[in-house]
Amino acid sequence: MPMPDTQVKQVREGQAHKRSAILTAARELFVRDGVERTSMDAVAARAGVSKRTVYDYYGDKRRLLLGVVEQAGEAALITLRQLIERHLPPVLADADPAATERALVAFALDLGRSQLAASDYAAAVRLITENETLLPELDDHPLEAAHNRALAERLELLARAGLLDAPDPELAADHFHALTTLRVLNEPGRRRAQLDRVDRIMTDGAHAFLRAYAPDGSRA
Repeated sequence: MPMPDTQVKQVREGQAHKRSAILTAARELFVRDGVERTSMDAVAARAGVSKRTVYDYYGDKRRLLLGVVEQAGEAALITLRQLIERHLPPVLADADPAATERALVAFALDLGRSQLAASDYAAAVRLITENETLLPELDDHPLEAAHNRALAERLELLARAGLLDAPDPELAADHFHALTTLRVLNEPGRRRAQLDRVDRIMTDGAHAFLRAYAPDGSRA
């Protein structure tokens, strides 16, 4: 006999809560003690669940690490899409070049402060850097493509409106990230914690992007 819908919902919510608790505990312990020195017992105790539950959900520590990284990537994608809608809405295509510049710079600044300076995101980046060989799934991961596609779709809209010269919007999105987010991520950890430095890198990167992709006749 199938469970009532309300009971199914409670089970799913309980599972989601446990998964979240496990991933949070794992991220904190992986960052503090290192992946190799963190036991599944320690993760279970910190999350307030049984060791069996951790294994049932993630199988082994490597897949648990992947889950931590993917959770951070999914959260970052949500933030990215929110910032795109906030600073680069479709109506921006009706704006002028000066408004486009202000919007892209504001987007870059907010992206730096809302995402790159976030402790959870920084923790995930550190875990990827320190454990890259354990995570072959990250090569060409769908989340990476989703991040790029989200921005590319909006850059394509601006290009159609004549506000950017971007015949290949996905390449343009790659260049935007290379000039902004990747530059911040390549900074030493202590510098990434300095918001004024993050702001400067993101602003300079946005301006460099605009100089490269300005429509013909408007390049400085």
